[in-house]
Amino acid sequence: MTTNILKKQTVRVTKKFTFDMAHALYGYDGPCKNIHGHTYKLSVTLRGKIYQEELHPKTGMVIDFTDFKKIVRKQVIDVFDHSLVLNSNSPHKTIEGLDEHFEKLNYVPYQPSCENLLIDFINRILPELPNNISMNNMKLEETPTSFAEWFAEDNM
Repeated sequence: MTTNILKKQTVRVTKKFTFDMAHALYGYDGPCKNIHGHTYKLSVTLRGKIYQEELHPKTGMVIDFTDFKKIVRKQVIDVFDHSLVLNSNSPHKTIEGLDEHFEKLNYVPYQPSCENLLIDFINRILPELPNNISMNNMKLEETPTSFAEWFAEDNM
């Protein structure tokens, strides 16, 4: 196989992450209106051309998995892992002492459902990607049987 053939190839690479987070769904008509937590599993798939430059340290890669991991960790995992996420429109902000008892409290301008969290994570990661790499899809598993998925092709 020649280098010219390799340069023309588009490849998808995926990295998986796990983190724990609590949330409450403000105004929800079921038990998820109460503060509760999940062990989330996040799968991020990027798409790009394989880098091919002889003797370059990144030759043969779409993106260095170490760099990939740093982007997702900084933008999502470090922000949300072991945090409590609440809708900024909820009355939780008025609970006296709440900020004092939770080290990582995130108020977000949306209902912190699995679907909305997924879109937030995409919007945090996209600006950090190198220009030659695009987001292909992302999957956020809230429980072993419940998840949300986003695909670039659905949003063009």
